[in-house]
Amino acid sequence: MSARPEEDGAAAAPERPDTPCVAVCSTTFDEVCRGCGRTVAEVANWVSMDAAAKEVVWQRILAQGYPRRNS
Repeated sequence: MSARPEEDGAAAAPERPDTPCVAVCSTTFDEVCRGCGRTVAEVANWVSMDAAAKEVVWQRILAQGYPRRNS
């Protein structure tokens, strides 16, 4: 019998939406979306990224103040 992650000291993955997209899509001035904070490549590859890669992106965009709905 295997222990649950929170029982063996491993941190459980945070609950996140399927995507950081907030339907405010704009990369007019650079390669970063003004709504979600992801790069054009991250947006394009999101569906094929594994959970660990997505979490790295989530951590970065949250630290930068994204996702933004009305900016």
